[in-house]
Amino acid sequence: MGDQRVILDSGTGIRNLGQSLMKTEPSHTHILFSHTHWDHINGFPFFVPAFVKNRSFTLRAGHLGDKGGIRTVLSDQMAHPTFPVPIEIMAARLEFEDFTSGDTFNIGPDVKVRTTSLNHPDGATGYRLEYAGRSVCYVTDTEHMPGKPDQNILGLIEGTDLLVYDSTYTDAEFPAKVGWGHSTWQEAVRLSQAANVKALMIFHHDPDHDDVVMEQIESDARLMWSKAMVARENMTYAIL
Repeated sequence: MGDQRVILDSGTGIRNLGQSLMKTEPSHTHILFSHTHWDHINGFPFFVPAFVKNRSFTLRAGHLGDKGGIRTVLSDQMAHPTFPVPIEIMAARLEFEDFTSGDTFNIGPDVKVRTTSLNHPDGATGYRLEYAGRSVCYVTDTEHMPGKPDQNILGLIEGTDLLVYDSTYTDAEFPAKVGWGHSTWQEAVRLSQAANVKALMIFHHDPDHDDVVMEQIESDARLMWSKAMVARENMTYAIL
């Protein structure tokens, strides 16, 4: 977005991203965390640019105000006896900033970030990033209530160019997973249609959904709404 680089969460994929960034000129980068369950932070200790002196990062989270903050959580996962290298060894300049879900702030002079709280165990934050008249929304992990669209989410995603949404389950699977903190691809489509979203990225797949299942989900989703697609590893999507 303009001159600003933004990373959303730091699961295992951030390792490959870090290797790619090492081939580019240093640029201040912002990492926004939806929440800090392991699958969203366990790549951070393997993020090579964070160990390089001439790199700099701002790391933000909106759900940890009463839990010690984002630095504490990231540091704790790198503490003995579960990890041999402490966060203090990271040589990059790391700035840690905590906010409250629902806050709005800017990244650099041109990128506006709106946030909202999500329905997930231990809390989570949804993001809307706006730049030059375009926007993308990142909404994971969250559990919906059938028949009651989440008004916080609808307000966040209204008219966005791209919604990346937690679609872990199908509607048929959902009743057995209530309380786990996730949603369905069908709810993603319903929210997108209600909020005039321009494109939907079905994201945060159930590990038990193999390629055959995911291909069927994508086919079914496109029948329900032609602007839906399934996220894939190393996928690039341009917002024009």
